[in-house]
Amino acid sequence: MTAAVFPLALGVGSTLLLWWLAAPEWSLRMRRSRLSDLLADAGMGHISARRMLAACVAVSGVAGLVVYVMSQSLVIAAAIGVVVSALPVAWVAYVRRKRQTELRQVWPDAIEHLASGIRAGLALPEAMSQLRTSGPEELQPAFASFAGVYRSSGRFSESLDVLKEALSDPVGDRVVETLRLARDVGGSDLGRLLRTLSAFLRDDARVRGELESRQSWTVNAARLAVSAPWLLLLMVGTRPSAAAAYNSSAGVLVLMFGAVLSFVAYRLMMRIGRLPTESRVLR
Repeated sequence: MTAAVFPLALGVGSTLLLWWLAAPEWSLRMRRSRLSDLLADAGMGHISARRMLAACVAVSGVAGLVVYVMSQSLVIAAAIGVVVSALPVAWVAYVRRKRQTELRQVWPDAIEHLASGIRAGLALPEAMSQLRTSGPEELQPAFASFAGVYRSSGRFSESLDVLKEALSDPVGDRVVETLRLARDVGGSDLGRLLRTLSAFLRDDARVRGELESRQSWTVNAARLAVSAPWLLLLMVGTRPSAAAAYNSSAGVLVLMFGAVLSFVAYRLMMRIGRLPTESRVLR
């Protein structure tokens, strides 16, 4: 009975988990899924949420098959498969954090380039268009998109929307909206405003970098604590006696309880040790 019920429960649980990851949420402007937002913020907007979910299923299936060949235990293979199914999403989250850190470091230089262009007498759109070649390398593709749209349409606000979508960055949202407001209001203090913004972003990046370096041990400890039991299960599961024990009803309950406990403990440790993150409130 356990052999028939457990795969069914596992399938329903995996389906609910994948549905939760792709569940769309309403905003004032558009309806997006959390996974789509995660891919866009990681610079992978060309990858759809459906393809990412398919990658999660594929990783889970391959890992489960490999573990089943090693242990000859369907229960252990299914448990490991469910655990590793989140690896593609975790990798995308890592890429997003790395990308946002890199952009946070280069934004002050880009704003200083922009302030220098304005001080030299260039109009704001022209100074922004020059960043496609003279700005930081990480930002050049986004400003190239801005320059192309502005040349073809001549609409500054529409070009800023394209720039914001290409950047997909919380700091970029603030900079874009600051430039939009400066263009709409006008005035002669734009250069001073940009230099102040550059200094603020540079100090913010420095302080956040120091905090993240001190906080990294908490994150690494949480990842080690949640992965160690499952690595131990993988090694122990190659023994026939251990595999037979986990194939029983008690073994299934132990694995299910361990999965829930690992998830709750990991989320709790990450919540306690995480730093405040910027969200894209100015989409």
